[in-house]
Amino acid sequence: MPNPFPGMNPYLEHPEMWPGVHHWLIIEIARLLSPQLRPKYRVAVEVRMYETTGEESLLVGIPDLIVKGSKATTQPEQTSIAVTQSPTHPQTVEVPVPITIKQGYLEVREVATREVVTAIEILSPVNKRPGKGREKYEDKRNEVLGSSTHLVEIDLLRKGQPLPVYPNNRETHYRILVSRGNRRPKADLYSFNLPDAIPAFPLPLKPGDNEPLVDLQLLLNNIYDRASYDLEIDCQQEPVPALAAENTVWLNTWLTEKELR
Repeated sequence: MPNPFPGMNPYLEHPEMWPGVHHWLIIEIARLLSPQLRPKYRVAVEVRMYETTGEESLLVGIPDLIVKGSKATTQPEQTSIAVTQSPTHPQTVEVPVPITIKQGYLEVREVATREVVTAIEILSPVNKRPGKGREKYEDKRNEVLGSSTHLVEIDLLRKGQPLPVYPNNRETHYRILVSRGNRRPKADLYSFNLPDAIPAFPLPLKPGDNEPLVDLQLLLNNIYDRASYDLEIDCQQEPVPALAAENTVWLNTWLTEKELR
């Protein structure tokens, strides 16, 4: 069954589903661009890694013994604290568990010089909420924006704080930013909402080169078919993250017309 939505499918934003969608999009964009860009350019799939603690974990204190690359130990400083009576049963708590985040992205490189001509980023939830994930991505973003490398930034997530652009006076669900190194600080921002088709955009390359058109809507629809997301999604349920009230009305009307509700 094909993607029933005219643009972005809000069910694909579910936190358990999005990592797979993210991976599919990277591969499909690379597959689209590679034959059009060779032999002058090649499309490289890269992975950014960093360690963080689970977002929902609470820092309960510093352990008495810390072992990290050595056998050194530290003893806690003696302090006076108020002590309550011990409970009969222990309380169940959670501690912050370090996890390794892997985030894929694309680089278009000139074969002769190995120069990174264009960076293509597809945002994940960790990029749009406070924490190490956003900080690491903002560092990378600022590095690219301070260079001659073009940046394509694709945001297909409704939840979270969008990455900064100026002026930021248009609130929409989704955005695609195309920032050309030779036009900064000016850039092209494609803003669109849930009922809208995803706009196609040209991939910026070196001056004089033919720039292929990236039809993200077509790629997303193909992914929906190939990954059989229709077998995973229950349109009788509400999407996660939740929609605003006016969008919930639109969703219900749309799915009813498609006989999916």
